[in-house]
Amino acid sequence: MQRYFVTPQQVQEGTFIITGDDARHIVKVMRMKPDDKIYVSDGQSKSGIAVIREIGADSVQVELEELLDRSSEPAWSVTIAQSLPKGDKMELIIQKGTEIGACAFAPFQSERMIVQYDARKEAKRLERWGKIAKEAAEQCHRDRIPVIEGVRSWKELLQLIGSFDLALFCYEEEGREDGGLGLRSALQHWLTAGVRQADKPSILLIAGPEGGFTKKEAAEAEQAGARLVGLGSRILRAETAGIVGLTCLMYESGEMGGA
Repeated sequence: MQRYFVTPQQVQEGTFIITGDDARHIVKVMRMKPDDKIYVSDGQSKSGIAVIREIGADSVQVELEELLDRSSEPAWSVTIAQSLPKGDKMELIIQKGTEIGACAFAPFQSERMIVQYDARKEAKRLERWGKIAKEAAEQCHRDRIPVIEGVRSWKELLQLIGSFDLALFCYEEEGREDGGLGLRSALQHWLTAGVRQADKPSILLIAGPEGGFTKKEAAEAEQAGARLVGLGSRILRAETAGIVGLTCLMYESGEMGGA
């Protein structure tokens, strides 16, 4: 069953008015008719099954039939902080990260990133990324659309670290060195130390660009409160590291069937 997200502005007297691309998708692509059913989600915490009542020229009116009490959202709230990669790699990270369970994406600038950041193109880029996150959330039946934050400077990223219950800085040198701290070890220490107090702990997963992080950046991140962790002895691509780290976090949280 197809899923669509609605906003409070789309609610009128107990019914949902779906417009724009979603309405066209329902009518032109899915070829749905009155009395067909879809999933709807308010993008926050409520999802349900709705029945199509009326199809207009540019809108579809649906009525909520059954509110579902189950949630597809993970137990841990993970934000992927990704240094801007070149090309369309950020789109892949957002799409797959949304499917796996990321709650937000925080792109940032770092010293060795290859792409030339152009602030004038940011609005268009954020719109594109938001659309990708929405489509991925619909496809994998998420209850929320991940937040796509604006591009931060390195200094702004450092300031962000302290607002999370745990910040993990993916650093390849930790995977190369004997005695380096791996992601799993860092998580086990964090859990056994009893520092996780929140019902839904917030975790910041920081991944670097094609050129990796500098030693200076690693030191500054650690000083700001992040834990430097390795993702194994192999060097991962910029678009792979965050996805692998997120998958490991989902596994450790019990998302894959048991902690």
